[in-house]
Amino acid sequence: MTSAPTSVPRVLITTAFLRAGDAVSRALEEAGYVVEHAPDLDLLAADERAALLAEADALIAGTRPLTAEHLAAAGRLRIIVRTGVGYDNVDVAAASRLGIPVCITPGVNRQAVAEYVFALALAHSRHIVTNATQLAAGEWRQPTGRELAGRTLGVIGLGSIGKAVADMAAAFKMKVIAHDPALDRDYAEANGIESTSLSDLLVRADVVTLHLFLDDTTRNLIDARALSAMKPDALIINTSRGGIVDEEALAQAVRAGAIAGAAIDVFAEEPLPRESPLRSVDGILTTSHIAGATQEARAGSGALAADIVISTLNGAAPKHVVNPGHARRAAS
Repeated sequence: MTSAPTSVPRVLITTAFLRAGDAVSRALEEAGYVVEHAPDLDLLAADERAALLAEADALIAGTRPLTAEHLAAAGRLRIIVRTGVGYDNVDVAAASRLGIPVCITPGVNRQAVAEYVFALALAHSRHIVTNATQLAAGEWRQPTGRELAGRTLGVIGLGSIGKAVADMAAAFKMKVIAHDPALDRDYAEANGIESTSLSDLLVRADVVTLHLFLDDTTRNLIDARALSAMKPDALIINTSRGGIVDEEALAQAVRAGAIAGAAIDVFAEEPLPRESPLRSVDGILTTSHIAGATQEARAGSGALAADIVISTLNGAAPKHVVNPGHARRAAS
């Protein structure tokens, strides 16, 4: 571990796609900080983990859990920045009690996630993965797929990413309906998007795509009852957060033919456990939380995270804070 005087601010990075020597590290080092990387704190020896946390003035976090226990050990921590927009892996309540602002990097992966929604929709509707696997095994099959044009896309959560998805749907000549309690009505009206209830959307949509934060109001929002309301030839796509979908209920619904299938990029537990009910179910396409994993999105997220850390440690108010009620910890 790099040693440095305690007066030099230290930044701990747990985001897996950020590396020593990359643009983010260079920016932080040029600002005068010591940078440490630990993609998975819980794989470290207890004493090494404790030392990293105790010395950190700022933490740039990925998707792995950042618990109350971790935060309690971080006595100098003044800022947490999540490289992404979801922050359910961070114990925000514990951070607030400790006076630590939790920030996100909004907007940087909007295009990447929106494009990926259609990659999944096309892959599933045209049997691309299955056919490629068959061909690699020496089989020659020509399955009949479905076009997206003329089908109804149901967007649950018409925020920044949901809007980008709706914009792309127009190019595919899809009809878009949306459910969002905080709907941007001006946007919806300008783009011919019908606002409807969740229950109505589930009944009418041919493709359902989720773009929600995970909290107590959205956990298991898509449960057995919701799935039973959908069309038998419908597809559900989740690139937001895994806990929004009841995974056991989804596996049962697809196996039983209650819906045609699902394309799932996020899971209640990550990495996806070997015993997950979603594994090896015909009609369920799973990928490893990569919807936002493009060079462009990751570069933007890392750059914004570094900017938030630098400005905050220099005394500015933190940007993109998700817990504005925190009592900001004084600089040590």
